[in-house]
Amino acid sequence: MKCGFVSLVGRPNVGKSTLLNQLLGVKLAITSNISGTTRNVIQGIYNDCDSQIIFVDTPGIHKPTHKLGNIMNKKAYHHTEGVDVILFLIDIDKGFGRGDQFILDKIKGKGVPIFLLLNKIDKIKNKEILLEKINQLKELYPFEEMIPISAIKNDNINVVIDCIKNYLDQGEKIYSEDELTNVSTRFIMAELVREKILELTKEEIPHTVTCYVENYEEDEKVVHIQVLVVVERDNIKKIIIGKNGSMLKEIGTRARVDMEKFLGKKVYLETYVKTLKNWRDQEKYFQELGFEDDE
Repeated sequence: MKCGFVSLVGRPNVGKSTLLNQLLGVKLAITSNISGTTRNVIQGIYNDCDSQIIFVDTPGIHKPTHKLGNIMNKKAYHHTEGVDVILFLIDIDKGFGRGDQFILDKIKGKGVPIFLLLNKIDKIKNKEILLEKINQLKELYPFEEMIPISAIKNDNINVVIDCIKNYLDQGEKIYSEDELTNVSTRFIMAELVREKILELTKEEIPHTVTCYVENYEEDEKVVHIQVLVVVERDNIKKIIIGKNGSMLKEIGTRARVDMEKFLGKKVYLETYVKTLKNWRDQEKYFQELGFEDDE
């Protein structure tokens, strides 16, 4: 049995969470076109007949402009320690930029095999241009593997799994086969609401919105979930609620569909919004999601 830990790293919005969902075959991490969507470290557990791979999806590494950004970067760096393989994702359509080089400089001295995953190849229609980009990237660093993929189209995802197994040691399973992740169901439900907020509201800043489950009650057929949306400005609250509550209703409707798919049960969802303007007031909600600042 091949077993080990694999960390997913890269700049914001390169497709790490989409890749994690494809690797696991279930929507575990929320996705969005807005940078900074992933704010916590999520482990997803992959099992097949001859392996168990624990994938670690980290926040996108970026130049921080506030306290939460520093905490997110710190968590991403920390979870490249002690793993068996690092999957370094880049957006091949945008090319290898200064932010990618910054990340490579951070991870290349860790003594861990690094795979360069060239994501979003579906956006490059000309194969000659793609090959030219790949050849240029080969000069950057002696990556153990360089794999073109499309996480959203599920292209070459099985190739990634097969290559990872070649770098893992034999061992006993770390988790039981029925375990999917290290985060709670409550956390996943709250994140699904946050995902719909990011989908439907383009004006707000993702880092200022936090969701968490205040109440979760479940029986054999139905789950009752109450989610609080925390914002730091009243104008953001107005955007999320919308005219006569229309936006908040649409957010809840879309989130409930995904919740029911994940839970396999009927969901009754209640959402409401609260403004906390002071960082110290809001900090406890970030701590609820695991963002303790250890400095």
